[in-house]
Formats: sequence, C-alpha cells, structure tokens
Amino acid sequence: MADTRTWLVEIGTEEMPPKALAGLAAAFEQGIKDGLDKAELTYGECQCFATPRRLALRVHDLPMRQADRRKERRGPALGAAFDANGQPTQAALGFARSCGVSIETLGRLETDKGAWLIHVGIEPGNATAELLPGIAQNALNALPIPKRMHWADRDDEFVRPVQWVVLLWGDEVLPASLLGVPAGRETRGHRFHHPDPIPIADPQDYAQLLRSPGRVIADFNERKQIIKQQAVAAATSVNGCAIIEPELLDEVTALVEWPVAILGNFERRFLDVPPEVLITTMQDNQRYFPVKDAGGQLMPHFITIANLESKDVAQVREGNERVIRPRFSDAEFFWLQDCKQTLGSHYELLKSVIFQHRLGSLYDKSERLAVLARHIAEHSGGNPDWAEHAARLAKCDLLSQMVQEFPELQGIMGRYYAQHDGEAPEVAQAIREQYLPRYAGDELPTTATGRAIALADRLDTLMGIFAIGQIPSGASDPFALRRAALGVLRILIEGELALDLRKLLTHAARHFDPTLQADTVVEPVFDYILERLRGYYLEKNFSADSLEAVLACQPACPLDFDRRLRAVAQFRQLPEAASLAAANKRIRNILKSVDDTVSMQIRPDLLSEAAEQTLAGRLAELSAEVIPMMEAGSYSDALTRLAALRESVDGFFDQVLVMVDDPTLRENRLALLNELGGLFLRVADFSRLQN
Repeated sequence: MADTRTWLVEIGTEEMPPKALAGLAAAFEQGIKDGLDKAELTYGECQCFATPRRLALRVHDLPMRQADRRKERRGPALGAAFDANGQPTQAALGFARSCGVSIETLGRLETDKGAWLIHVGIEPGNATAELLPGIAQNALNALPIPKRMHWADRDDEFVRPVQWVVLLWGDEVLPASLLGVPAGRETRGHRFHHPDPIPIADPQDYAQLLRSPGRVIADFNERKQIIKQQAVAAATSVNGCAIIEPELLDEVTALVEWPVAILGNFERRFLDVPPEVLITTMQDNQRYFPVKDAGGQLMPHFITIANLESKDVAQVREGNERVIRPRFSDAEFFWLQDCKQTLGSHYELLKSVIFQHRLGSLYDKSERLAVLARHIAEHSGGNPDWAEHAARLAKCDLLSQMVQEFPELQGIMGRYYAQHDGEAPEVAQAIREQYLPRYAGDELPTTATGRAIALADRLDTLMGIFAIGQIPSGASDPFALRRAALGVLRILIEGELALDLRKLLTHAARHFDPTLQADTVVEPVFDYILERLRGYYLEKNFSADSLEAVLACQPACPLDFDRRLRAVAQFRQLPEAASLAAANKRIRNILKSVDDTVSMQIRPDLLSEAAEQTLAGRLAELSAEVIPMMEAGSYSDALTRLAALRESVDGFFDQVLVMVDDPTLRENRLALLNELGGLFLRVADFSRLQN
C-alpha cells in the first residue's frame, strides 16, 4: 500500500452567487489547508476547482496516518514523590496508576527550578481517513457566507442547496456526510450537455472526466483564460478590441461551466448615445463585453458568453440582440429627453433634494460649493468664474432621467449635458472630475476647475458632518469621510496645490448656518485629515518616526508636509544624520527643564569657550543661508547644508558644560541650544527620529 494518497472533496450545489464564487473557493481552500495544518498532516499540491454548481479541492500526497506524537506528563515533585526511606508516596503511586505504568518506569525531569517525576509516552496518530470529513465540514462552516439558506426539511445551511457530495480517499469513498448529504463518488456534468452522474474511480481523473464527457471546465482560472481568449478572438473578427474589466471577467467565469463566446450586433444609431451609457448597460445589465476600435471608439458589437454549445448559434445571437435593443432604446430616449433642456435648468429643482436634513438641500450645498470653489480657484491659479459656475452645475445631472436610471453615471452625464449646452470645455470636464478620486489609487482631476470643485465638495462634506456631530467611529463611516479626507490630501499633494488647509476649512465654515457653529470644528477636521497622512505615507514606505517628526510641527499645507517628509527621508541617508538627530534629542531633553523666565537671546560676549564660539559662528552663518531656503520650501537643500553643523555640534557637547553653576553662562548656552534646535524645527522635530 502506498504511503500517501490523494484526497478529493466536491460539494455540488444549485447555481451559486457569481460575485461570491471566487471568494468562496479561495476561502474553502484556505479552510482545508488550515485544518490539515492543525491536524499536523503534511500534504503536497492543492488544486482548487470552482464552477457555478460546485466547490472542489484535490489534495495530493497526504499520509495515511498522523505521525505518532511524544506525550510528556509531569507528576509530583521528587520531594513529594518519595518518603525519607526512599519509598514512593501515595502521590507517586497514584500518578503511576493514572499513567497506566509501574512506578519503576517513570522518568525524572531535572531543571534549575526543581525535579519531578515524568511519564513519557507515545500517542499514536489517527488514521487520516477518520480526520478528513471533519476537516472538510469545518472548512464549509467557516466560509464567508453572509446569509445561509435552508432547503427542504433539513437543518443544514449553505449558500445554495447541496445536491451531491464527493469524498474520495484514493479510490475509496469515505463513509461520511457533509451538509446532510451522504458522500459518494459520482459528480455531475453540465446541466444540459451531460446531466447524468459521472463516477470517479480515482481523484486524479476528476478534472478530465468533467471535461469529457461532462463538458465542464472545472478549473476557475483555466475557464477564465478560455473566456478571455474567446472574447479577444471574437472582437478581432470585426477588427475590434474587447473591453474586458477584471471584475466582469470573474463574474462571467462564475456564471458558466462550458463557455462559448458569441459576437452580437446592435444598430449603429445607438452610438450617438454617450458610450459610458451603452457600456454600463452591456456590462452591468447583460454581462456582455463591449467592443471598441483601434482608436478607442465604441463599435456596434458586443460579446456574450453562452454556457453551452448551441446547434443554432444564430438563434442565440438574435436572442441576445433582442434583449439589448430595448435597453439601448430606453437609454436613447433618456438622452434625447434630457438634451431638450439645459443642465442649469435643474438648479432650482435641487432645493427639493435633501443632502442632509440639518445641512440642507443639494441647492444649499451647491451654493456653499460655489463660494468655496471660487476661493480655491483664486488661490490656486484657476479661473474663479469657471469654478463658481461649474460648482452650481455640478449636482444638476442628478435630476436628469439618465442619472436617475443609471446613478453610477453621475458626473459623467453632467459633462455630456454641459458639452451639449456649449459650456466651456473645462467647466464640462470639471463636472465629471468633482468625483475624483473615487477610491484609493484612482485618477485625480486634471483641470484647475475640477480640482477646485473636488476639493470644495469634500471639504464642505467634512465640515458639515463634523458640525452636526456625525464623526466616524470605528469601522462606521456612512458619509465616507475617510475617503473624502484622503481625496483632499491626494489632490493637494499630488496636484501640487500649495494651499493652507486650515484656512480652507475656516473659509468653508463661514457659509454654514450659524446655528451649527461650524467654526468650532475647524481644528478637529484639520486633525482628522492630517491623521489620514499616516496610512497614505506608510503605504509609500516612509518610516513611522519620520512621519511623527513632521506631524509634530503640524504644517498647515499638505504639500508643504510632503516636501518636509521627503526632505527628512533624504536627510536620513546622510552620514551626519544620526549624530544630529541624537543632538536634537539631547537639546529637547535639556530644554524640557527650562522655565519660561529664562531669556533665549544669545549674547556673543558671553561665549567663553572655543567650541561654543565655533558653534555660534557656524549657526549664524548657516541660518542666514538656509532660512530663505526653508521659507521657499527647499527643505532638502536646507537640511543638506545643515549637515555641515555636525562637527561643531559634536565639539560643543564634548567640550562645553551647558548646566554650569554660573546662571548667566548657563542661560546663554541654553539660548544657543534653543536656536540650534529651533532651526531644525523649521522642518521637523528631529528628536523623534529613531537611530
């Protein structure tokens, strides 16, 4: 008999939720692996299989049994185990009986903490076949299924009703049940091509038997690649390129077991409708892959993935074309109807749409945005008139028929309607860009007007929600304030806008209802936004202590924060950095004990030691050089010059006693250190850096 076997477990179900299938398969595989690891069973390759009607895993090279385990049990201390005559006490005899051995066979354990009787035994490992059903059941119980189903009169629960179970241990069926279904060796093929049971003699034959005669591609990734290749080939046949979004590809893969790509067509007149509408309809409603030409323009074709090989492909194609036509006709109708009136004609109607009951309507919010966006444009090189006008148009497309049918197209449709109305191109583009970035890593607004509206929108939301006391706590963030705060930072930093965040928040606060006292939340919102910098920069591999060093200075301008942080990171690469950081720590510790009555004015006539004279001279020389650099934001250049202080700083601490008895000399030396530390503090608190 072989020392190892292959294990196959398959759970056959009704069609599972397509968006959940890939995650369920990955979790099932991990659950099985965790169970095998917990049972201390070694194993070889694990192969996961997932189709709409099955979750399966094949594990190679599992041993027949668990390894035997050495089991050590500690008994009474030797002092309590034997009496003065060396005879075993009742405690020792009782311990031996509980271990099922005689007293003579017990061992001794001696450590620096004492000595004890011990019993060392061997616990035989269990047969692997006895453990596998439980491992599989535990993995199924742990699957991330938000809502489990009951079916028939069973108590068992799963994502969908279970129809069959395969549990093969080599060529043997394990005598067990999973989810109330007895295990066997028969799987099921394609629901239409091969509905009959397929017996599996050996787990190695599983995937091949499902392929033929079963007409099922069991491997999820293999099926996905087949779909992608077929879609590309279908698009190429009309000199096009398939638009294949990864999420849609996964979903389609989870809908079919035997994929067959079919190219469909629609009337060219529908291409007059904005392409995003058609693409959304094809992808979200029909799970079709759109087709574009070499220039990126949408073509009057789509690709659907059928779940069978039809004898009449033309009929399948025509059926899909019949389904898409009325959807496109509706979209065309919405587009034409919306274009009969200007985007701005919806503005007054925004009064009837509540943004938040204490913060007013979307009209109220738009009025606040117009003022704030104008202010931002004035201070960032944008066109204030465009920013104010675009802010008033920004939310108007929410009342269009198209956006009410396709909410995910808000902003996108606003741009098209603005273009149709003859608005300035940047104004139209800004209406779309107000929502950017939508998520981490998303694109940023490219126009000055778009940046102004995107910033104004997020700052208004942050200030308003904080003002009404709806501050995020824990994982709860119903107004997506974390995302809004990160969006503000990305626009300011990556968009290179040198704007004072605190001043922007103060300006935003002025335009809320006075009863909200929005000015009282300027500092909390400022701190909240800056706190998001931690995650932002840690993901970019900046060190936590560098972040703390810059945060300690609380720069009001995020772009300035970025420049400081990058300068600190660059400075730390210099050979002088560690010594100067240590000096800053020492300065900070010395100055902690100094009260406010001490004068911090340096008197050159009191610099009696050569080392302090040298430091004072170098400090005055470099201050005149680097302070203008710092004021201009050239922090890296300034810190590189300050590295030249290392020798004189080291000499000062080696040769000069700061806390001398003479109070006049002591205060003068403290003033010198205060000026030295203050120069570095113009960039960051270097005392917070770890060596």
